[in-house]
Amino acid sequence: MTASLPDTMRQIRFTAAGGPEVLAVETVPLPQAGPGQVLIEVAAAGVNRPDIQQREGKYPPPKGATEIPGLEVAGRIVALGEGVDGLTLGDEVCALTISGGYAEFAVAEAGQCLPRPAPLTLVEAAGIPETYFTVYSNVIERGRLQPGEAFLVHGGSSGIGSTAIQIAKHHGARVFATAGSAEKCAFCRDLGAEAAINYRDEDFVERVKALTDGNGVDVILDMVGAPYLAKNLSALAIEGRLVQIAFMQGYKVEAFSMTPIMMKRLTFTGATLRARPKSEKAAIARGLARDVWPLLEAGTIRPIIHATFPLEEAAKAHELMESSAHLGKIMLVTGR
Repeated sequence: MTASLPDTMRQIRFTAAGGPEVLAVETVPLPQAGPGQVLIEVAAAGVNRPDIQQREGKYPPPKGATEIPGLEVAGRIVALGEGVDGLTLGDEVCALTISGGYAEFAVAEAGQCLPRPAPLTLVEAAGIPETYFTVYSNVIERGRLQPGEAFLVHGGSSGIGSTAIQIAKHHGARVFATAGSAEKCAFCRDLGAEAAINYRDEDFVERVKALTDGNGVDVILDMVGAPYLAKNLSALAIEGRLVQIAFMQGYKVEAFSMTPIMMKRLTFTGATLRARPKSEKAAIARGLARDVWPLLEAGTIRPIIHATFPLEEAAKAHELMESSAHLGKIMLVTGR
């Protein structure tokens, strides 16, 4: 089923691998929803770190996916592919996309669509999927965070960080975060972090141990990578879990002691999201609908939007992302 649609749309493409200047607007035919998919008229799309890596030529989309960037959108369903049940034309949804979000229309798997939470606008809802899928699957499922445990997230003022603070807090955990300025630390505390550690001024290992009577934290969500590995292992409590989801400062470690892993019976794990099978992403969506959507519907937690840019100003959005000056999410809006 399809609504009355235009023949063409605007989208953002990369003219080459490089800096923000390689982002360009082009007009192309609308994509088509295949079996099990929907076509969404995009109101807004989130800007995420993997988009920067893809633009630089370091993170190509999986085989068969469009080269157009964009991992999350929100908008109105305007076409249903064969076999789609439970969704109808006109539904307002947010969706995790494997690519193609920087456009006026985008295809998404039906199983990766969730209804727009009532308190949120479509622009706000577009800031949910990438970070909420990532945090829920890695902190709650893979990290097995339990109520009463201590949790540390690095980069607490980022989109991932601001989401992790809120989800972990409302899961009943003690929440700590690291950030790079007094303003960012205050932002983390306002979201519910018991303590925010300015990593430029303090040793986060010493601070979390002091905050936990020397025990350390039970779960760490890390995006920094190699420079933090040994410190993270030191900061974990007995039976602690380190969950790695990115390597912003490198992925190669020349040498580190494996002794803490054995002596404290630690778990060191990690995951990516984009290349996972759609069945696994649909399972994460079901978990979010069950455990997290009631909090979003009640206004208890929310995506934090730092700035919005028109689609044609995607380069400015990337420049802001690379500056790390933002607090929360950066969004592109289509005007549709």
